[in-house]
Amino acid sequence: MKSTIHFTLNGEQVQTEVEPWWTLLRIIRDTFGLTGTKEGCGYGECGACTVLMDGVAVNSCLVLAAQVGGKEVLTIEGLLSQEGELHPLQKAFMQKGAIQCGFCTPGMILSAKALLDRNGKPTDEEIRKTIVGNLCRCTGYVKIIEAIRAAQKVGRD
Repeated sequence: MKSTIHFTLNGEQVQTEVEPWWTLLRIIRDTFGLTGTKEGCGYGECGACTVLMDGVAVNSCLVLAAQVGGKEVLTIEGLLSQEGELHPLQKAFMQKGAIQCGFCTPGMILSAKALLDRNGKPTDEEIRKTIVGNLCRCTGYVKIIEAIRAAQKVGRD
């Protein structure tokens, strides 16, 4: 039996009808057509589907539709400024070469944003602990950590 949920998606109030077994990942991709959030494993192991829900990094493949009502959800598409300007983390990932195939990048950037929003000057150890749930098969993580460090120096939104 479908139900209607209301929540904020990338700063806009939205509503949609959902089946109770739908996940936030399905809602983001299939209902709203935002494909930056990736489905990797479907079990919360890879972090490719990471989004921010009320400022906390979550695996959207594990969040059921009923849990989304009244929440604020931010996807990688929501990081662009109103003028179309990239977020400092997105710029840093590009400048530091922290992107290879790009599949993990949206989740990695959103995990880093949650960290920098909580702690504007994390240590390398704190950065490593933050991204431990985001698997990358291409970069070896060194450039990702460098990008997060570079973004913290620029400032945060």
